[in-house]
Amino acid sequence: MAKKRYTLYLPTPLARKFDQVARERQGAKSALVEEALRASLEPRQHEGVEDGLARRLNELHKAVARQASDQLVATETLALLVRYFLTVMPPIPEDDQESARLIGRWRLEVFIAEVGRRVAEGRRHTSEVLQTIPIDQPDLFAAAPGDTLLKRSSGNGHARSAANGRVAKPEEGGGHG
Repeated sequence: MAKKRYTLYLPTPLARKFDQVARERQGAKSALVEEALRASLEPRQHEGVEDGLARRLNELHKAVARQASDQLVATETLALLVRYFLTVMPPIPEDDQESARLIGRWRLEVFIAEVGRRVAEGRRHTSEVLQTIPIDQPDLFAAAPGDTLLKRSSGNGHARSAANGRVAKPEEGGGHG
């Protein structure tokens, strides 16, 4: 194949590096320039690299979007819980405050231990709850707001009414129905 001659001017540091690489490879400088130009001008030489990068970037984008969605749900859930707690919980009488503090401290310790255990196991409570809804209550999201029909077993023989959040003992008729 016929070749065309070019004259190149390189900055001194780049020319030194170019000479060094040519010596290390024990090859002609023309071959190095040709190889560099091919790699630069014909990026499809390594088929699949760009596709692989694009696929990986797409996966990362989806993961970040899922994370943002999860964070939004967690933030909204926390905000609603705080609002509910602050507006619905009655003040504790002065006589009961010390026992309430002790119970609160114990509940916090249990809560932190449970969160730590679930994180260590890689389990997510939200996912577990959402997976059981279609099985236990297929019409959960179809019910009108304020309906008292939404009851859920808490796993201890008690049921929680969605209308008032009060835990009813089985003998009070708070079970599944």
